[in-house]
Amino acid sequence: IGETDMTTTTTLEYSLLLKQAREAGHSAAMACIPAPMAVSGYGVYSEGVCGFAWIKVTKGTSSFARWLKKEKIVDHKSYSGGYDIWVSDYNQSMDRKYAYAKAFAKVLQDAGIDCYAMSRMD
Repeated sequence: IGETDMTTTTTLEYSLLLKQAREAGHSAAMACIPAPMAVSGYGVYSEGVCGFAWIKVTKGTSSFARWLKKEKIVDHKSYSGGYDIWVSDYNQSMDRKYAYAKAFAKVLQDAGIDCYAMSRMD
């Protein structure tokens, strides 16, 4: 599903693509083995550093981005343009969230959607 073909893409095709991306993301997050983080006075946190991850869909005017908005998968435009799909699962583990975001973005990229994964520590 390339960006040039988006006008003919149905809601069902977008739903299936999103399902495939979520499944790939979940598999990657579960396969991820975070490097444990030692916190002085608190012990070791086995899920690694705390943080956030998201998928940046860069073309906010694409039909896929408009579909994400319509389906309430995203709620507002990113301050830097486009839309961000936040990874809210996997507790505070930035490593697992980022693994999810990278695998999710790869599925979308393979379908011709301009996006990439991002993360930051908390």
